Amino acid sequence: MTTLRPAILLLILLTLITGGLYPLLTTLLGQWWFPAQANGSLILDTNVVRGSSLIGQNFTQPTYLQGRPSATAETPYNPMASGGSNLAGSNPELDKVITERVAALRAANPQANPAVPVDLITASASGLDGQISPEAAAWQIPRIAKARHLPVEQVTRLVAENTTQPLVGFIGKPVVNVLLVNRALDDLQSHPIP
Repeated sequence: MTTLRPAILLLILLTLITGGLYPLLTTLLGQWWFPAQANGSLILDTNVVRGSSLIGQNFTQPTYLQGRPSATAETPYNPMASGGSNLAGSNPELDKVITERVAALRAANPQANPAVPVDLITASASGLDGQISPEAAAWQIPRIAKARHLPVEQVTRLVAENTTQPLVGFIGKPVVNVLLVNRALDDLQSHPIP
């Protein structure tokens, strides 16, 4: 019994620290230092949640920047069923899906370069990516400018303004937030800049 008592006390102490105190402390510090990120990076429009800057949405209209394909179950960008397609690179079904995506993108973007950026034809592992590469965004700019009757330079500027650079150059790559660009496009059309 004398050897069991310290083990039980240590178990209780570590359970309180790691199961109670530590999560409480990190939650409080997260709410204090990073309140927007700790609450899901939600985008509000007159107190109505329009989305999260971290989770993609299914934009299909030619007037919008489109994100990576989503392979989530039932509906695209379904956060309750996050996951990839699990198709191997050698699977003929994956080849068929990619060929169909390339054909659809080329048909929707006839003025763009025939070489479609890879992140517009392959789904991510989570199926929820809200960001694309600057190359994938630039590939879509002519289509968006034409559909919205805007100068290409203006759309290019909006994409550049919503491109996030990595904190340290050799860790990560720049990314463009699709939802923020699309909101900026809508704002620009409702409040045109002379």
